[in-house]
Amino acid sequence: MPAFTKILIANRGEIACRIQRTAQALGYRTVAVFSDADADAPHVQMADEAVHIGPSAVQQSYLNSAALLDAARRSGADAIHPGYGFLSENAEFAAACDSAGLVFIGPSAAAIELMGSKRRSKLAMLEAGVPCIQGYQGEAQDDLTLQREAQRIGYPLMIKASAGGGGRGMRLVHQPEQLLEHIRTARSEALHAFGSDELILEQALIEPRHVEMQVFGDQHGQLIYLGERDCSIQRRHQKVIEEAPCPVMTEALRQAMGEAALKAGRAVDYVGAGTVEFLLDARGQFYFLEMNTRLQVEHPVTELITGLDLVALQLQVAAGEPLPLSQEQVVLRGHAIEVRLYAEDPAQNFLPQTGQVLRWEPAPGVRTDHGLQEGQWISPFYDPMLGKLIAHGATREEARRKLLRGVEDCVLLGLESNRRLLANLLRHPLFASGQFSTAFIAEHFADDPSLQPRVPSAEELAIAAALFYHHSASAHGSTLRGWRNPASVPLDYRLGLNEQLWSLQLSTQALGRLRVQQAEQGFDLKVLGADGRRTTLEINGLRRHCAYRLEAGELWLNSANGSLHLEDRTHAPVLGQQGVHSGTLKAPMDGAIVDVLVSEGMRVSKGQLLLVLEAMKMEHPLKAGIDGVITRVQVNLGDQVKNRQILVEVE
Repeated sequence: MPAFTKILIANRGEIACRIQRTAQALGYRTVAVFSDADADAPHVQMADEAVHIGPSAVQQSYLNSAALLDAARRSGADAIHPGYGFLSENAEFAAACDSAGLVFIGPSAAAIELMGSKRRSKLAMLEAGVPCIQGYQGEAQDDLTLQREAQRIGYPLMIKASAGGGGRGMRLVHQPEQLLEHIRTARSEALHAFGSDELILEQALIEPRHVEMQVFGDQHGQLIYLGERDCSIQRRHQKVIEEAPCPVMTEALRQAMGEAALKAGRAVDYVGAGTVEFLLDARGQFYFLEMNTRLQVEHPVTELITGLDLVALQLQVAAGEPLPLSQEQVVLRGHAIEVRLYAEDPAQNFLPQTGQVLRWEPAPGVRTDHGLQEGQWISPFYDPMLGKLIAHGATREEARRKLLRGVEDCVLLGLESNRRLLANLLRHPLFASGQFSTAFIAEHFADDPSLQPRVPSAEELAIAAALFYHHSASAHGSTLRGWRNPASVPLDYRLGLNEQLWSLQLSTQALGRLRVQQAEQGFDLKVLGADGRRTTLEINGLRRHCAYRLEAGELWLNSANGSLHLEDRTHAPVLGQQGVHSGTLKAPMDGAIVDVLVSEGMRVSKGQLLLVLEAMKMEHPLKAGIDGVITRVQVNLGDQVKNRQILVEVE
């Protein structure tokens, strides 16, 4: 009898779709699970069967192991693939699958449990002879012990959630007086994210590279490594760009790091796909960071340089088959780079974004792993990552060039994303050179325009005015083509973006041509075609195409610099300028209130922390904009709030 025939994917979004593609291609039946928020999601539509597992909140759905096991029982699934995130590194869930007679497509519960604790795994790695960073990984977790150990280690140092990952529960501390505050926030974030507030302390390496080794083991004792990935381009300790191989890797260093990764895997009798992460300093010394006992988000770059399907290997190993290749047969070809597409606004300190996907078109020529469809709502309940774009080339420069074009040509309209940031990162000369570290964004990218509010160019404003005019004229039956009224005066347009407003004048010319003036700049345009999704225009004699969405006086316009959202405010009343600071604190996004630090009647100072909002798996501090007295607190601990909802009023 085969080991399993039907796989339940205990996950959502792009990774659920990714696993299903391979599983279905190999002849397996797939079962999706979904929460209330994901009832119509692409991963649900793609599956052979789907089971509803609970409300939108992760604790009641994707983190509800009982509901997942019941879904497997009801659907007749005989294996569970956890993907990444959620319960993928939960030892109790892996053990529960085994007890229920289900094949858990991953390593043993014992390996997950040990490597899931940064504290215990570091102790195990020291014993196994794997190079480790100096730090504290003891059982005592009281403030006094952590202060004493921090003094011993020295500053700067890192606080890390022992059970954590993805930058949550992690803080960089430069001075002793900052320690207790950072311990408090790290504990709180770790407890909410992972159910454990246990911390470790480590000496902070300044400007290292983050390099990880992909390892794979089977049930017959074979363990190999499939090369490395460089994940140094990060913000808030979350990876933004990953590539393989590492630009500064040598054959000798690769072999040494690979052997260290195998030592780590052998220490826990590792089976399946795993990643051993290291920090690499400027001297070529590397140190164990952690081991992720699951498939990584960035696994596609390894697939593209090795020619292997890592999900297929996971299924083969879980079915008891031996690995189909030996270490000597692992060959790395070319270079691959991946970027993570997030629903976030880099100009607002990377604030996660929610809303409806009005347009979605992956770019041709690059691999795009995603779980998106037009009309879908991006909710506040889950991680803001929407998908990944990956390019492969014979050289690193070819891969970079292909990926840059792919990012520029990708169409995502309806909500803010980090697409403009990604394009500017890929264009940056230092990134192109390959000589960077984990400090790259903070030190060399802090003044990039993508981190500032988007200001449309005069040409973009002219295109917007032409599209507003074209659609208005079409709706009223005007032919435009060949029409001209010499006596007509220019039409005045006022286009807005947030609190900004721009004035333009549009004149009709012969043969359907338009003249648009914005401040001192003028443009001759002709709309050659516009079907509501894509337009072809001629601008000052140059023909170009761009995607757009125009509805009810709102225009989303796609360009190589990211999407642009403009409103036609021509007939809206002119409002006086609002004050810079407000006594009304509003929710910056949908989310849940996880801490209320004030009450009515309290006096507060500008910048004082009032509330903590949790959204998309991160905590967001909400602070007072002015000095004053709290007159109203309109939320309680645990409340779900909507974007722009009034939370607190200060007088």
